[in-house]
Amino acid sequence: AAQALASFENVRRRLELRGSAAGVSVYDDFAHHPTAMRTTINGLRRQIDARWDPATQARPRILAVFEPRSNTMKQGTMKAQLPWALEEADLSFCHSGGLDWDAAQALAPLGKLASVSDRIDTLVAGVVTAAQPGDHVLCMSNGGFGGVHGLLLKALAAQG
Repeated sequence: AAQALASFENVRRRLELRGSAAGVSVYDDFAHHPTAMRTTINGLRRQIDARWDPATQARPRILAVFEPRSNTMKQGTMKAQLPWALEEADLSFCHSGGLDWDAAQALAPLGKLASVSDRIDTLVAGVVTAAQPGDHVLCMSNGGFGGVHGLLLKALAAQG
C-alpha cells in the first residue's frame, strides 16, 4: 500500500499545477459551481498554509479565476452563492463572456476583491497585474477556459 501511495498521480483538473512563472503558481481545477469552488479554494488554502511559516513569510495569497460556464451557472441560477464560494480567496477574477446576468452585481459584496472581465485577454492582464511572487492562481472552469492557463504563464514569464 505504501508503494502504491508513493507513486499515486492525482487525477487531472483537480488542483492540477499547470506551471509556475515569476514566482506565481498556476493551477487548474474542474470546479464549476459554488460549492465545488468553495471546497477547492479551501483545499488549496489548507495545502499552502501547511507549508507557510508565519515567522518568516507573509501568508501566500490565492487568486481565484473562474468561468461560470456550466448551464446552471450561465443561467445565473447560483450567482447569489458566488461571494460565499469565493470568500477564502484573496482576490477573485470572473470571466463574464456569454453570461445573460450581471456578474459584477453578483460579486459586488466582495467589493474591490473581485474583478469581472468579458474577454480572456483583459482577464489575464488583470490577474498578471495583481499577481505577486508567492501567489497561487487557481483557475476554475468545466471547460478549456480559452487557454487561460497558458496565457497566464506566458504573460507572467514575460513580466519577469
